[in-house]
Amino acid sequence: MASDDFNIQYVAHLARLKLSPEEEHTLGAQLGDILGYIEQLKAVDISGVDPTAHPFPLVNIARADVPRPSLPHDEALRNAPLESAGLFTVPKIVE
Repeated sequence: MASDDFNIQYVAHLARLKLSPEEEHTLGAQLGDILGYIEQLKAVDISGVDPTAHPFPLVNIARADVPRPSLPHDEALRNAPLESAGLFTVPKIVE
């Protein structure tokens, strides 16, 4: 796709960019090259390729979610700066 097929000023406006004429020329050429490469990719025969969300299988690396003993209530409140009725007391932040 040639750089004449799109309006670089319009693209810059959408991106909220103010470009100098030199930047328009440079970025227009670069964007034209990118769009040309995309056109090349569109020409590739992918009829035998299954659609995927990721090229490699993803494995969940998180540990298994199994129940285990939690921190005792008294120990959790031991270092609390303020405590009221067995709960953490925090400063009010909403008016």
